[in-house]
Amino acid sequence: MKPESTTVGWRRASIYDVAKLAGVSHMTVSRVLNGHPNIRESTRKRVLEAIEETNFTRSSIARALATQRAMRIGVLVDSPVHYGPNSTLRALESAAREHGYSVSAVSFPEDDEARVDDGILELVTQGVDGLCMIAPRVSSLENLRRRASELPTLVVQADPVADMHTAAVDQRAGAVAAVHHLLELGHEQVLHLAGPLDWYDSRARAEGWANALEIAGLPRAEPIIGDWSSDSGYEVGKNHDFNRATAIFASNDQMALGLIHGMVERGIRVPHDVSVVGFDDLPDARHFLPPLTTVRQDFASLGELILSLLVAAIEGRPASGRHLIEPTLIVRESTAAPRPR
Repeated sequence: MKPESTTVGWRRASIYDVAKLAGVSHMTVSRVLNGHPNIRESTRKRVLEAIEETNFTRSSIARALATQRAMRIGVLVDSPVHYGPNSTLRALESAAREHGYSVSAVSFPEDDEARVDDGILELVTQGVDGLCMIAPRVSSLENLRRRASELPTLVVQADPVADMHTAAVDQRAGAVAAVHHLLELGHEQVLHLAGPLDWYDSRARAEGWANALEIAGLPRAEPIIGDWSSDSGYEVGKNHDFNRATAIFASNDQMALGLIHGMVERGIRVPHDVSVVGFDDLPDARHFLPPLTTVRQDFASLGELILSLLVAAIEGRPASGRHLIEPTLIVRESTAAPRPR
């Protein structure tokens, strides 16, 4: 009976994919590829058919056999429904594919910390060569630190983590660029709509906002805390007392979208009355009304950086070069000079 087919999809197949499809061990696949004589003809035929079906190239086979590696990166994704984590995962998958690696990803929602432990165990038992955690929260990073094995491990965040590699878009620099833009326009009262402060990215953006205002000698109120969603931004826009603030830096574009919606409903015009800056540069951000000024993250470069650092660690090479990627401020029509009130 023919084994159940395994769909490898777009990623490059590994020797383990061939073994699973053929219903044999990876060592049996190795023996078939090396012309071992003590292999039953029916088994050899199944393995060769699996190689053809998975499009497992000879170069991939040779590399896997020579290095004794799975050529697979294990990725833990915290809250993958959000734009940043999802975009980072897709960029890493693309970079891995170009370099002969595949990616096994395990995701978990914000309210399920137990899944972090389960996810690490699941990836380690797959025989991955290295681990990556995307967009960690404080709690999920603590779980990773406790559970991570001897495998090379990388965390996608700007701050260093003991015994792990890190790579990220410079979140603080992006926030500083957003605030500097508003200050250059003449704004002196700049509020911040932050994401959940259990997220390291949210903390870094809030710190960048606060530091920029402090250096400029300007006062700041406590950040307003959202949950990354447009709905939370809408509630702030609809109900918050902005007092004399003339600008708001939102920690992501989705909250900025809801924020503008809520303000417009109550008669606050953007940018005539209040300027708004977001973060991420969603593909639709240029189509907001008004088109959104925001901070663009280069996810393609981030994916390449993550992969290069992990592969260097897997191969025992020292990881060199800058581990932070500079974001880019994209100026559109949601910001303007403040008007006298």
